[in-house]
Amino acid sequence: MAVTGLYFGSFNPIHNGHLMLANYLVENSGLDALWFVISPQNPFKTKESLLPDYQRLELVNRAIEGYKKFAACDIEFSMPKPSYTIDTLTYLGEKYPKREFALIMGTDNLDRLDRWKNYEQIINNHKIIVFPRNGSDGGALRSHPNVKIVDTPIIEVSSTFIRESIRNGKDVRFFMPEKVFEYVDEMNFWRK
Repeated sequence: MAVTGLYFGSFNPIHNGHLMLANYLVENSGLDALWFVISPQNPFKTKESLLPDYQRLELVNRAIEGYKKFAACDIEFSMPKPSYTIDTLTYLGEKYPKREFALIMGTDNLDRLDRWKNYEQIINNHKIIVFPRNGSDGGALRSHPNVKIVDTPIIEVSSTFIRESIRNGKDVRFFMPEKVFEYVDEMNFWRK
């Protein structure tokens, strides 16, 4: 059965750090494909500087264009808000019964997984591929049999940094794929 990694995020905007990590994981951790699941609203985040869903989907599609192992997934756009990972996993499992889905997350999220809705169901029924994040080792759940720690490069770029830089008039073109930067620039996203 094909294994598809699910990389959840706001991708506000998607940047080279996301793409380098995803590329490393799909090429080195036994995944057949990786889907960027664009989250309309993370239950743990506020919505203040979040671009509309379809603009973030457009940014992801521009970023991954031409790489057949990546796909953008907008499944959560039509689900109740806020989105809960367990509900998305259940829905995807019903919609794509011939695929096995693995969750992708950083050690910082694994540390807090016990705060997620139905986390036992997630960790007991799905593989979780975990990448390192500074200041976190994944906690007690790192030794769970469904958890696979992958020693990816640590890339310290954040969407917050990119948005704040744009607000402050900085040129951040080399932090994003060219087509993503062009769209962000053309649409005047995050400028004062």
